[in-house]
Amino acid sequence: MRIKPIQTGALGIILAGLMIFSPAQADEFTKADLELWQSEFQEVVKKGRQVFTDPGLGTNGVVCAQCHPNGANTHPETYPKFQKQLGKVATLGEMINFCIRNPLEGKDLALDDQRMIALQAYIAEERRGVKLAPGKH
Repeated sequence: MRIKPIQTGALGIILAGLMIFSPAQADEFTKADLELWQSEFQEVVKKGRQVFTDPGLGTNGVVCAQCHPNGANTHPETYPKFQKQLGKVATLGEMINFCIRNPLEGKDLALDDQRMIALQAYIAEERRGVKLAPGKH
């Protein structure tokens, strides 16, 4: 028996609908997985603390922690948000680069630079538990 084009199209629509409305299947993971992932994250947080206090991030000896001890007043939970200094809605990474360029007189980090990732992990860890509030000032 040959399937007519209209039947093929209807079948495709039904299959697509099943894919869209069926519950997603999450990956399964173990307690050991969670412990490993948390350990890896904490290592990056530790590296972030080192970068946050490293005078080599800029050229004038200023470090992030001088203005933001323990990540204070960084509010990662509010990004993305409008940043007056940048004149646009920006990500936390863009604001970190603003601070590196200006108070630290350094060069921007690529958003996928391991130091940038570590800085963001450290700042986020310092604010763990604070409710997300994108756009908040």
